[in-house]
Amino acid sequence: MKKYILSILCVIIACVFVSGCSKKTRQTEENVAGYADKYIDLHLHLDGAITPDIAKKLAAVQNIELPTEDDEELEKLLTVPEDCTDLNDFLECFALPDSLMMTKEGLSEAVYLVAENIKSQGVIYAEIRFAPQLHTEQGMTQEEAVLAALEGLKRTDLKVNLILCCMRGDGNEEANYETVELAKKYLVEDGGVTGIDIAGAEAIYPTSNYSELFAKAKEYGIPFTIHAGEADGAESVRCAIEYGAVRIGHGVRINEDENVVELVKNKGIYLEMCPTSNRQTHAVEDMSDYPLVDYLNDGIKVTLNTDDMAIEGTTIAEEFRYMERNFGLTPEQEKLMLANSIDAAFTTESVKNELRKELGFEVKDVK
Repeated sequence: MKKYILSILCVIIACVFVSGCSKKTRQTEENVAGYADKYIDLHLHLDGAITPDIAKKLAAVQNIELPTEDDEELEKLLTVPEDCTDLNDFLECFALPDSLMMTKEGLSEAVYLVAENIKSQGVIYAEIRFAPQLHTEQGMTQEEAVLAALEGLKRTDLKVNLILCCMRGDGNEEANYETVELAKKYLVEDGGVTGIDIAGAEAIYPTSNYSELFAKAKEYGIPFTIHAGEADGAESVRCAIEYGAVRIGHGVRINEDENVVELVKNKGIYLEMCPTSNRQTHAVEDMSDYPLVDYLNDGIKVTLNTDDMAIEGTTIAEEFRYMERNFGLTPEQEKLMLANSIDAAFTTESVKNELRKELGFEVKDVK
């Protein structure tokens, strides 16, 4: 009988021990002491952030029938397939999310729901980017799209701004210039439209095609970032910097030209890097060579972001954990990237100081 009781006690102790270890392991995986648990996402596409739950809410608000009511099937429609071959293949995943944002109600609700979703994930500041010209198929104008997005911003208490995207392509020059004009009209220092970008198939429609467009943005004093060095190489980044971009969307391929690396460093250009996106679009074929940490160590101003979190099946926290697990990212490096994100943000110095306080960083003098 004593042996039986001792055996039971041993089993109980072992279970408690294993349970405790499992709990510690889970805590380690979720957030090791000293590592980031508050985040800033500067590179976040609205139509890439429509989760199945958000999609169902948008459909309900607009009385739209989704292709399926099954959660697993819906997730497949909203998530990039495992056999994604390149950026162009990746971009095909946006059809369904975009179809849910063709009305003022849908677009406004989407901005609000995405902001609330990322806030729940620990994001304290974000810049949501979208292309107004992609929301006009059912009669909404670009200006109405911008106003709808701004209405969505008003409903969240997350610190968040909008970046208006122009699009690479054929026959949309007039639409791109209209986007720039709207950015000029609605430009604010914080709490609305604070910059522009250009997105789309970079390898097919190179950055060099858009010099006049960004000359106009520069003339208007509109801050801008440019997708470059993702599907196309380092020369695309050089071109973007020559136009006046202070930030580069991705820029992962600058290491193809040492002169461009030096240009990025010397001009203090911020890179908006997105590891999961770069893996899925094959911007980097061998992720063991992913250069983010090397860039950081080389003095380049790197920021860490999601890009298209729902389509990729990621979150900003998971991007940090991925870099920790696979590249040994340290708490100090995470703090450096978060500090870079604050410095790079298209917002006021006052808001930046609020973010610095929240993250425990040194506050800078506001001139």
